[in-house]
Amino acid sequence: MVAEVMLFHHAQGQTPGFHAFADEVRQAGHTVHTPDLFGGRTFGSIEEGVAYAREVGFGTLSEAGVQAAQGLPAALVYAGFSVGVLPAQKLAQTRAGAGGALLFYSCVPVSEFGEAWPQGVPVQIHGMESDPYFADEGDLDAARALVASTEDAELFLYPGDQHYFADSSLPSYDAAAAALLTRRVLDFLSVR
Repeated sequence: MVAEVMLFHHAQGQTPGFHAFADEVRQAGHTVHTPDLFGGRTFGSIEEGVAYAREVGFGTLSEAGVQAAQGLPAALVYAGFSVGVLPAQKLAQTRAGAGGALLFYSCVPVSEFGEAWPQGVPVQIHGMESDPYFADEGDLDAARALVASTEDAELFLYPGDQHYFADSSLPSYDAAAAALLTRRVLDFLSVR
């Protein structure tokens, strides 16, 4: 089967590694939309990107992601890396007919966008077990709570402490973990 995916970038923007991941999903036969929530800006560090996101407003960026989905099919799979999880998770929880969700390096409590995870919307969450952003800031707890709340959720933890481990253009890249993440994502999309 062929899935249609809306993929949101992380706080460093649309890096070459972000585009490489989107292209790999496309090469598997899926359609991938990559809205740029930063208007072409990229940042040299997570901290710089988060500072920019904070300046613009996380809610504003999330709403821009929701607007980007307008006019596209309802059955999209919403995917996001880190800060991109905000619009991806919001859309998966609030836009009727979502085909699924892929949450990379982040997860927010389901209560941010509703009372419960929507029934029939499968979700995968991927993160490194010792990533301080994922493990120490509540995201891992939110991911575990989400998995406990529905039979449609899977949490994949990878050994290591890197945040952007699947971005091949950054020093945090972990080729083995990224390959496993990609295989799991393509398996997930193949049945959507």
